Amino acid sequence: MLNSPDWKRPESVLVVVYNDAGEVLMMQRVRPGGFWQSVTGSLEYGEAPLAAARRELREETGLTTSVVDCHTVNEFPILPAWRARYAPDTEKNREHVFTAFCTGRPEVRLDPQEHAACCWLPKQEAARRASSWTNRDAILAHVP
Repeated sequence: MLNSPDWKRPESVLVVVYNDAGEVLMMQRVRPGGFWQSVTGSLEYGEAPLAAARRELREETGLTTSVVDCHTVNEFPILPAWRARYAPDTEKNREHVFTAFCTGRPEVRLDPQEHAACCWLPKQEAARRASSWTNRDAILAHVP
């Protein structure tokens, strides 16, 4: 595998944001259309998972609440929609799972180039809407 700034690092974070009403923040990606997810993002080269989780939470939502490591790591094949972002010999991604707790429904600031919409959903509905199995599993396992 090539370690180059030209390619995304095949290691990422998933941050499930939830509130005191038991709702989960879900965001709809611009591309591919119809793909719903929690906060996600690749680690930068030299970046630790916790630092990436904090950075991605802030970049994708504007939220700065604390994040908690769930001590869960998933490995999965990189979907064709994202394959070109990685070195040619890269087939799998390693994902570290975190949660972030909010009181109420704080204002969320989306990057319009990355996400088209967001909503707070009850846990079960959020899990059904999640496009990836790792996101669905994280919601069900780590949201009270």
